[in-house]
Amino acid sequence: MRPENPGHRVKGAASAGTVRFARRQRQQATPSEAALWQALRNRALGVRFRRQHAMEGFVLDFYCEQAALAVEIDGAHHGERREYDEWRTECLGRYGTRVERVWVGDVEADLHGVVRRIAGWVAEQLGEASPPGPLS
Repeated sequence: MRPENPGHRVKGAASAGTVRFARRQRQQATPSEAALWQALRNRALGVRFRRQHAMEGFVLDFYCEQAALAVEIDGAHHGERREYDEWRTECLGRYGTRVERVWVGDVEADLHGVVRRIAGWVAEQLGEASPPGPLS
């Protein structure tokens, strides 16, 4: 059974509606999203991340195509959406995308630690022994 959809699932890889939603999300970044974006942008980990990336009808907080890795920042409201988030992760997994989640509180309290975790996930996805970029 498919969980209740909160409204931003659109058919198609990058429909016009999904792209418009992604643009709005980029313009309305939360402080945690903005902080993590500053840490990931400009290939800071040796790979390119996109923020609010439209993919398969979803909008991903951060996406690295090279590593097929999506990073989602979850806040308190995600406790209410657990079933939907699991379904979404499963759907993206069918396309070969690994979805990892970080808590907004972790981003706020330990941004460097979150970035190290993301670097580790990138290394795992790329089959490398150590994380890419300056954290190696």
